[in-house]
Amino acid sequence: MAPARVSEEELDNRKIVGVNAETVTNVTSTDIPGHYPGEDHEWDLEDFTNTFTVRFHKNTPLDSSFSLIGIDASIANAFRRILLAEIPTLAIEYVFVHNNTSIVQDEVLSHRLGLIPLTGNPAGIQWLHQYRKPTDDDPEGSGVQDNNTIVMKLKVECTRVDEYEELNKKGEDDPRVLYKHAHVYAKDLEFVVSGRQDAYFLGEANAIKSVHPDILLAKMRPGQCIDMEMHCIKGIGADHAKFSPVATATYRLLPTISITKPILGNDARKFARCFPKGVIGLEEVSVEEARRRGSGYEGHEGEKKAVVKNTFKDTVSRECLRHPEFEGKVKLGRRRDHFIFMVESTGQYESDELFLESVNILKEKCATMKRGLANIMR
Repeated sequence: MAPARVSEEELDNRKIVGVNAETVTNVTSTDIPGHYPGEDHEWDLEDFTNTFTVRFHKNTPLDSSFSLIGIDASIANAFRRILLAEIPTLAIEYVFVHNNTSIVQDEVLSHRLGLIPLTGNPAGIQWLHQYRKPTDDDPEGSGVQDNNTIVMKLKVECTRVDEYEELNKKGEDDPRVLYKHAHVYAKDLEFVVSGRQDAYFLGEANAIKSVHPDILLAKMRPGQCIDMEMHCIKGIGADHAKFSPVATATYRLLPTISITKPILGNDARKFARCFPKGVIGLEEVSVEEARRRGSGYEGHEGEKKAVVKNTFKDTVSRECLRHPEFEGKVKLGRRRDHFIFMVESTGQYESDELFLESVNILKEKCATMKRGLANIMR
């Protein structure tokens, strides 16, 4: 039996999730995404290469936005989950408190230290191995070694500046001026090179340090001090949120707006106000449109009409569906195969590198699954 032929209109409708005033339609997929009974949907690498597209909208070191076009939601969601929970980063795991006379309790200060995003030579961080913690089955674990643990120290004491008396007479009351180390920042963390780490982390540019040096850790006054040693290890967000390399990683489907009947004059202006700025534009009805029979613009030459400009900016608020004058004139939806990602990096990776890392991890997962299937078939 020959495969059924499907019109281009039907294929387009399959890609649209309908957004109505009270409901959302066409949300379900088939048992196997993209496959329909009686039709030939054999996967082809060349077809996928021709249809799949990555399009960047914004790209800065800490913030990026890009579209993945032509993939299924399961794949897009896999990338999102990997970005959040499976890209390894470096963070403080163990804190050894030698002395802490500040008003911040040991546990609170240790927690703050653990949440500091750390960065350094990418090649060196890649060289580091995962630290294996001791368990009942493996009481020794991997042990602290130069290739799985980074050592940092925090040793600060608050003292008066040499000009304290003179400044005090002048009425100076800013503790940052009157005292040394009145505020303890992430930049006060000191990296200690161990063993083979000097091949990767020597020099200011390569040393392990906080991504944001001005993170406030504690406030002190003369006579108070902090003396701690910290051990940093590699981990993933699935273990603890402090290892997640992103502040957030989200996606949304591209909105679609179809004006099915002409919207003119004051209605067009009101229609434009129902959407964020730039989504809907106003244009004059041309002579050709006014003369064309059945266009809906007959006799309205020169009047303003509503046209769709940029659906990317739309938030799908459905505001236009609340007004009776637009009933039957507009259809809202989302494209189910167009995913707009927003990725905010915490600074350990540049935001565009994070997506490439997620692709590599997904490839490794697929390779592991293929090896497992091959072993089953033996």
